[in-house]
Amino acid sequence: MPPPQLPRQHDQKSVDAGHLDLLAIFHFVLAGFCLLGLGFIFLHGFMMHTVMGNPAIWENVKAPVPPGEFLAIFQWFYVFMGFSAVLMGFANLTAGLCIRKRRCRTLTLVVAGFDCMIVPFGTVLGVFTIIVLARDSVRETYDTGSVPRPEGGTINTPRP
Repeated sequence: MPPPQLPRQHDQKSVDAGHLDLLAIFHFVLAGFCLLGLGFIFLHGFMMHTVMGNPAIWENVKAPVPPGEFLAIFQWFYVFMGFSAVLMGFANLTAGLCIRKRRCRTLTLVVAGFDCMIVPFGTVLGVFTIIVLARDSVRETYDTGSVPRPEGGTINTPRP
């Protein structure tokens, strides 16, 4: 009876390539969630404008701040949140493209740091992105400019 075979050790480059491909996909998904969040912001703003702009609802209510003034102040919140959603969506789209091309590692790490503020999905994605991009083998992949694929092939991308 032959001795039991130990599991084959995976090539670290192919494991890294698989992880980087997954990270790129998840950055695209988070960019989609940011777009979805932008839709929610518009919907919420529309509902608030409908409720706060109806004077019949507020006739018998003593409010410390009139609803119209509150809505005027609260609109700045919508502008800020909408701008943040667009900015984070664009940043994650860019990070996903950079990961696929194995370029701009520092930019991707910065985006991952900001993703940590998007609870819960962005936090998980940001932490895993930082963990994967901190590996020495991944750093070497970014330095050489080659894009290893899990199948074992390598695509050389020219550096500017």
